[in-house]
Amino acid sequence: MRKAQKRQIEDFIVLLAQAHDEIRKFVEKKKYPAAIELLGQCQEGAMQAGELIEKTEGENAPTISRLEDYCELIYTVHEELSRNAEVNAAKVCKRLRKSLIQVENSVKNDIRVRLEMVFMPYKASMWDSLESVWQAADAAPDCDAYVVPIPYYDKNQDGSLGTYHYEGDKMPSYVSITHYDIYSLEERKPDAVFIHNPYDFMNRVTSVEPRFYSYELKKNTECLVYIPYYTTSGGMSEGQASCPAYYFADYIVIQAEKYRKFFDPEIPKEKLVPLGSPKFDKVMRLCGNPPEPPVEWKEKLAGKKVYFYNTSLNGMLADTEAFLKKMEYVFRTFRGRQDSCLLWRPHPLMESTFDSMRAAYRPFYDALKKVFAEENIGILDETADIEKTIALSDVYIGDAGTSVTSLFGVAGKPIFILNNKIYTKPEKDDWRGEKLNLSFDRYGNDRYQVTGNNQLWFSENNDYHYKFYLDLGVGYSGGGYYIKAVEIKDKVYVIPGNAQNMLIIQDKKIKKIAFKEQITSGGAFWGYWYVNKYLFLFPNQYPHLIRFDMEKEEICYIDKIQKFNVRNVDEEWRIGAAYLYGNELIFASPEDSQFLFLDIDTLQIRKVSSHSESNLGTLGIVADGDDLWLMPINGMTLTRWNPKTGAVREYSDLPEKYKSFKGPCECHERPFGAMAFSRESGKENIIISPYWGNMYLSLNPATGKMTEWKTPIPFQNRGKNEYFLSEGMGGFIITLKPYESAERRVWYVPERRLFEINIDTGAYQEIEIEFDYEELEEHESGFMETSENLQYSLGENAFNSLENMLDNHITGNQFDRERQIQAFSQINANQKGTCGEEVFRYVAEKL
Repeated sequence: MRKAQKRQIEDFIVLLAQAHDEIRKFVEKKKYPAAIELLGQCQEGAMQAGELIEKTEGENAPTISRLEDYCELIYTVHEELSRNAEVNAAKVCKRLRKSLIQVENSVKNDIRVRLEMVFMPYKASMWDSLESVWQAADAAPDCDAYVVPIPYYDKNQDGSLGTYHYEGDKMPSYVSITHYDIYSLEERKPDAVFIHNPYDFMNRVTSVEPRFYSYELKKNTECLVYIPYYTTSGGMSEGQASCPAYYFADYIVIQAEKYRKFFDPEIPKEKLVPLGSPKFDKVMRLCGNPPEPPVEWKEKLAGKKVYFYNTSLNGMLADTEAFLKKMEYVFRTFRGRQDSCLLWRPHPLMESTFDSMRAAYRPFYDALKKVFAEENIGILDETADIEKTIALSDVYIGDAGTSVTSLFGVAGKPIFILNNKIYTKPEKDDWRGEKLNLSFDRYGNDRYQVTGNNQLWFSENNDYHYKFYLDLGVGYSGGGYYIKAVEIKDKVYVIPGNAQNMLIIQDKKIKKIAFKEQITSGGAFWGYWYVNKYLFLFPNQYPHLIRFDMEKEEICYIDKIQKFNVRNVDEEWRIGAAYLYGNELIFASPEDSQFLFLDIDTLQIRKVSSHSESNLGTLGIVADGDDLWLMPINGMTLTRWNPKTGAVREYSDLPEKYKSFKGPCECHERPFGAMAFSRESGKENIIISPYWGNMYLSLNPATGKMTEWKTPIPFQNRGKNEYFLSEGMGGFIITLKPYESAERRVWYVPERRLFEINIDTGAYQEIEIEFDYEELEEHESGFMETSENLQYSLGENAFNSLENMLDNHITGNQFDRERQIQAFSQINANQKGTCGEEVFRYVAEKL
């Protein structure tokens, strides 16, 4: 019997009990006709209940005989009252109650509820997120399970609904399908509905049929359950923290306990059920017993190592041009190899996303796809069942920000993360582009450098000749946990980037200073300043500025700064400049002319405006006595401001050929980087280095005219190659040294070279930066735990190229399957492959 039917009978029993009380009152008052009429209604209702029970449970159901006894008792009482006999009202009511209790107990104990659960996928390729739950429900003797694929539409660029899709015919053959026009939610009112699309109208690429939005489904079911269509290797994107379906669903199945913190705090915690993922169930089962490959694949797979190439939507949208160049490079690398098979699986929504969000690039993608097919480079997988493909594959290659990595992770298969910026083989010294991403200290305190694999390197003479010092003990080979190490007195302070803690190192012993855990994403801090006894950590996404007292080792959390200094402007996070001015730290707004001045001792904050109409956000600040030079984020105007007098002067007389470029596109943002001053022999010389600008400038502060300053060495505002990623030329290293000298250090980012230049004479010399190559190789991480967001993998770089991976020539740790499985156990609450059974059991028990 359906739960709703049983509840209907239970509710009727409650009404009968209430009717008995009314019958008693009528009998006590000798109103026998009224009592007789009510007895008749009770008997009629009991007979209707009996018919329903007989229909669902059969004529031999125990409750039928209990109802028959009840009806006979009603008849007896009815006859007694019809004869106007003296009847004891209390005894009549007691007899009726006793008989009704027997009916009630029989309903409770003898009638088993049959649940009805309906599963509503929209993409056949995402059915795996529901399948093992459906299998458990379908196998349960007391549950009726229906699979009702629902239609969806591509969205046009204006957000309207476009092309209609229905993928019921693409579902696995062993799944019995019910068409959505036949299954009426309004009539059947299933006990539970399972969905894997949380977006309703919010998705920019597709939309399910609006009548199947979560709030419409909830109107017709007691229990709406959302199971993510994706899995994750560590974190979750901000876009998944708050989706429409979360607020209408009764339960949200999450991979593990740790994922609770990623959701909107307004979502009740009891909704979040950490039971694993049905997708893991399927991939574990299939990898343990791989299926037969499709006939047309067999020849290409035979005797070869199979590389699953995953091209994700996030990778494509992040940098579409780089994404396409990477595709061409991957195809070129596999072309003609006899030992390897490239099995390319584009995201199912790739072409729809190109059409709706990157239409100009669609022809280039189509051309690459055509080359792949015509040159027979590998296998193009457009099947609906990704787990079968994973089971047939040996290695994952592709983007990091995709759920597919977690499927390979729990299956214990190697994960090689591609860098979409790399599309050529590494040449000699290309490792310098990756390793020499140095951070320079304003005080010239550069004896220590933190490398990207969380190691500390040391230059004993502070001459940029570095040797390995120690591993920072993070336990990960990446993640950007720390950005800089500075030596202050006899201690080394390691400044956090993504970490929510700071390290203090003394005599190679590491002490961790933990901060309040406040954020679940990366990007906690962006910079630092130290003055007197204080070390300040500038917040990026972390909600507080931190002042650390280095003498007392005390932490002070300061509000207001982060929301002022870091803002989302035009869907882009922007950070304003920070600088020390007397005894105050200045924090600039990234979008207007406002500044906060923070007293480093009292922590009093005051807000000041430069009142410059051209000062639309400040990227950098350079002090010149009491004056501050403000480098703009928006616009091409340089501002000179004296906060003490309020005097402002603006400089925008640029050379005609001066341009600012954001990548390949001309823009009016971030033109200037830093400034160098010289006042030798009473002559004022101001040189401005670019940020996104295309040349150095010489400024005459009296006339305001800016002309090109010819650097003594050739510079360009793009990297030497893709291993030397660069957003601009680089420029002067901002220091707190006096301006009397014309000697300035210049960091040339495109080639990772450091120079000392005399801005008056043009004389220069290169300062050699040295890391021993063999020592770097010795300490290269190789395969290991990567970060909190990617449990275990190997990332493509100059030491471990795609060719190295194919040739099995890995620098660093070799692949360790058991270590990978152990690492991925951190993000999967169910390692037995029984998530589907547990989800079904949980929902059934709640119902």
